[in-house]
Amino acid sequence: MTETLLSPFTLERDIKKSRFLASATPINSIEEAEAFISRIAAAGPDATHHCWAWQFGPHCRCHDAGEPSGTAGRPILQVVVAQKLDRVAIVVSRWFGGIKLGAGGLVRAYAGTAAECLREAPKEPLIDRIKLSFHCPFSLIGLLQSRLPEWGVDADTPEFDALGAQFVLTLPVEWQEGITQRITDLTNGQAQIRVVEEN
Repeated sequence: MTETLLSPFTLERDIKKSRFLASATPINSIEEAEAFISRIAAAGPDATHHCWAWQFGPHCRCHDAGEPSGTAGRPILQVVVAQKLDRVAIVVSRWFGGIKLGAGGLVRAYAGTAAECLREAPKEPLIDRIKLSFHCPFSLIGLLQSRLPEWGVDADTPEFDALGAQFVLTLPVEWQEGITQRITDLTNGQAQIRVVEEN
């Protein structure tokens, strides 16, 4: 099962006098990933390198940030993939301590720090969700508003009009058929349910 992080998480290691600080966060867009990387770099201007990777659905990127090619960004990204994580950005910052690690040592240091950080970070399953929208007559609004929380469905505040209210629900994709059937039954087929967006 694919997971994402519950919240931002950091982990620090000292390797041969160099300080490595991994900072990871859940992301909801590629823009969020890029903003996070910029914030980490701005917060540690004295670091020698800020190497990073992010994974967002089918999209991913990584960067060695001045380390020898292939020794930092890609190993960090490989850790994200190996741990079956998605919607995650991670930056591993390094403060050089005077001892060169060599290419193999750099790969182990960056991948190891990233792996330990992501292993220890609190995670949650990544569930594909869907938004459904439907219109409900006034006579059924109270009944629906009492049932939706029982079904575990997140509902936006209904938008009222002259004929009733428009509901927008967010729920796991695998619940779509069951919830659609329940709403159809409850409204005697009066609710025309449509998908708003899938994410």
